[in-house]
Amino acid sequence: MTRHSPPGLLALHAVRISGYADTPAIAHRYGLDAAGTKEALLDAEARGWVQHTAFAGSGGWSLTESGRAENERQLAAELARADGADEVRDVYREFLPLNALLLRACTDWQLRPVDGDRLAANDHTDAVWDARILDELAGVDRALAPLVDRLGGVLTRFRGYDTRFAGALARARAGEGAWVDRTDVDSCHRVWFELHEDLIATLGIDRRAHP
Repeated sequence: MTRHSPPGLLALHAVRISGYADTPAIAHRYGLDAAGTKEALLDAEARGWVQHTAFAGSGGWSLTESGRAENERQLAAELARADGADEVRDVYREFLPLNALLLRACTDWQLRPVDGDRLAANDHTDAVWDARILDELAGVDRALAPLVDRLGGVLTRFRGYDTRFAGALARARAGEGAWVDRTDVDSCHRVWFELHEDLIATLGIDRRAHP
């Protein structure tokens, strides 16, 4: 039976996978109550797990080193209670080849080598080049759905990555190229980055050792 995560864990984990976000965005990530999320974040701040910073009129939350360690401790305990470590590890192994495809596709979306310049920016005037990349992302999309289904069978917080990715890809195919790789929208790249961070946090993997 799939396990539901407690709100306090989800609030802290949403900070982890978002990297930096304000309170409404943290609450929205897992459909949490806004007031309860603010209280959980203030409690985490008092414990030294998160910090709030402001710049140019906006502010957001980020994890401290102790918060990162606490997040991974909570996730490990949750995964043990769910008895799902083997399944999540198996999914991660299948995820890694797709990760390589995704990263290559995003690089090709940003760069289109020409004679004399291997790092020339892709100006998106070559429809054939862009169509190939979107087709590659569609292949990633098809492979992602069953993996997310397996993850969601262990922990409900894993659900939704596939539908978010598919939604971003649909917008890119409709001509909104930002939905491939921009970080300020829920793009294919952003969704994928969050899933990768979610997996390595859940399994306690060092991203620097396993890019």
